[in-house]
Amino acid sequence: MANFTIADIKALREQLGTGMVDTKKALEEADGDVEKAVEILRLKGAKGNAKRADRSTSEGLIAAREGDGKVTLIELACETDFVAKNERFIALADKVADAAAAVSADSVEAALAAPAGDVTVEQLISDEAAIIGEKVELRRVRTLTGEHFEVYLHKTSKDLPPQVGVVLAYSGDDKETARSLAQHISFANPSYLTRSEVPEADVDKEREIVTEISRNEGKPEAALPKIVEGRVNAFFKQVSLLDQDYAKDNKQSVAQVAKDAGLTLTGFARFKVGA
Repeated sequence: MANFTIADIKALREQLGTGMVDTKKALEEADGDVEKAVEILRLKGAKGNAKRADRSTSEGLIAAREGDGKVTLIELACETDFVAKNERFIALADKVADAAAAVSADSVEAALAAPAGDVTVEQLISDEAAIIGEKVELRRVRTLTGEHFEVYLHKTSKDLPPQVGVVLAYSGDDKETARSLAQHISFANPSYLTRSEVPEADVDKEREIVTEISRNEGKPEAALPKIVEGRVNAFFKQVSLLDQDYAKDNKQSVAQVAKDAGLTLTGFARFKVGA
């Protein structure tokens, strides 16, 4: 008979979060050797992770960590909303956010390589995914630097963790307006801070498309340049934050609202789970 007790099973289950049957079988296979049983359970979990590799992860949460002159934003994804609101998954996200912020990670690769206790973030996620029983992946990471920050985390459902996260970097003293602008970003989903940041190839493509649309609408050839430029400007108002109409007052641009409040917007990040 294997050399272990019910207390050993209970302790190992609490350590790894594994099921009673799997824990008991692992201890039996390891002849009561707890360290070997841990290896057996983790190997079994790793095999499960491999089987889940092709599954989609459309749920999850957004988390942020603010430090000295920087904020790190992450998206940790899973398969179901049941797991997304699970305490173990939320605790994992906290550890990943802490580790990513500690190294000022600005990419998934940098965050996965960051230390998280005795393992890397990548190994931590793999180990926890094996226990949780779903595919878990770190989908996005961004670290912003700046003078001041407004962090806005939005819950799309009261029983789920934040599904949308915004970090707005700025200089100035009007925190209330900065908060409102972060909420605007959450709603309006700009891609760039200014129109000058929009890749030239994207602008050229948009100009080509609206030119073709205008011609198909039968617009006079002589009027095309003005019509096309107007439509390209409308494109900038979609993708450039400073060009957008302010959500709370569409008679003002975001740039004008920021200027009136004495704010200079220096950068932003917006993550939405699954988007």
